[in-house]
Formats: sequence, C-alpha cells, structure tokens
Amino acid sequence: MESRQQDNERSTSTGESAPTVKVVDRRWWARSEADAGESAESAQSKPTYVEELEARLAEKDRMLQGYVEQFKTATAEFDQARARGRREVAREVERGRRTLLVDLLDVIDNLDRALEAAESRTDAGSLLQGVRMVRDQFVSKLEGYGVRAIAAVGEPFDPAVHEAVSLVPVESSEQEDRVAGVVRRGYQIGDEVLRPAQVAVGRRSI
Repeated sequence: MESRQQDNERSTSTGESAPTVKVVDRRWWARSEADAGESAESAQSKPTYVEELEARLAEKDRMLQGYVEQFKTATAEFDQARARGRREVAREVERGRRTLLVDLLDVIDNLDRALEAAESRTDAGSLLQGVRMVRDQFVSKLEGYGVRAIAAVGEPFDPAVHEAVSLVPVESSEQEDRVAGVVRRGYQIGDEVLRPAQVAVGRRSI
C-alpha cells in the first residue's frame, strides 16, 4: 500500500497520470467459457454436411438394391412365362404333326389294299410295280419324320403297341400269345405310338 501511495504521489508531483487498472470480472469469464463449451458440444452433436451426404447415399443405395431385386424377380417371371410359351407352342406343333401323320397312314392302308388286289391278278405286273414304288417312297418319307412300322408277326403280344382284334388257334405253346397275323399295321414315332397294330393273337384250345 505504501508503495502504491508513493507511486501516486510521485505521479502527482511529476504531473503524470496514474496507469488505469482494469478489473476482470471472473464470473463473466466463467460464463464465456461455459457458453463456448456448449457451442462446441452443440456443433459436434449436429451432423456435418458430409455425414448428411453419406446418409443420403446410403438411402439411395437401399432404394437401388430394392429396384435391382424387383428387376430380378420380374426377369425370372418373364423367363418362366417365355419357357411356358415355348413348351405350349412345341406341344401344339407336335399335335398338328401327329394329326397329319395319322391321316397319312390311311393313304398307306389304301396302297396296301391296292397291292393286295394287284397281286391277285396275273396281268397287273406294271400296276403292281408302280404302286409298290409309290408306297415305298411314301414310307421312306415317313421314316424321315421318324415314323416306323411296329413289329408284329411272330412277336409276343404287347398291349402297349398291339391291339388284339381276333384270336387264332395255334398248335404249340411257343406260338401262344404271339401275333399270328396283322389286320392293320401299326406305327410309332420315336418311342410314342401313333397307332397300335391291329393283330390276331395265337391261342391254344380256343
């Protein structure tokens, strides 16, 4: 205190003004620091611009993934529908071909009858030869479609490919239940029967 008074007196005697002493309010300083801390904490709690962009990007990715899944599902359903359509078309084509082939078999039947009639005549050599050539050509065309005659005479009777229309007596047990004659030839395409062969089946003690 004495030193401060001496300084004041010295300043007064010399005509110089005493330096001003600023008193800092510590309560205001503490409030300023607290406000600064709250501002920093608030800034940290709020999402930054980059975080907002990342959130938007993640949402877009989820939406895109959903669209991709929908596209895959739609593509799979389309492929299944297209496969079903192809199978239906193939079946329709097969039905049409079967109908055509069955109708053509009637032509072979008529040629066979003509050959049998020509064979009973001695003066029909040229007719017989011509009809046989036409029939052979026609059969060759059918074979090109995969159609072939069903084996019958001498074969064991098979209800899958043979249709029994009559029974004929046979003498031996080996001939029983075998095809003894053909009433109408049967045909198949691949492993599928177009028309069963109408046959006579051997039977002992009729």
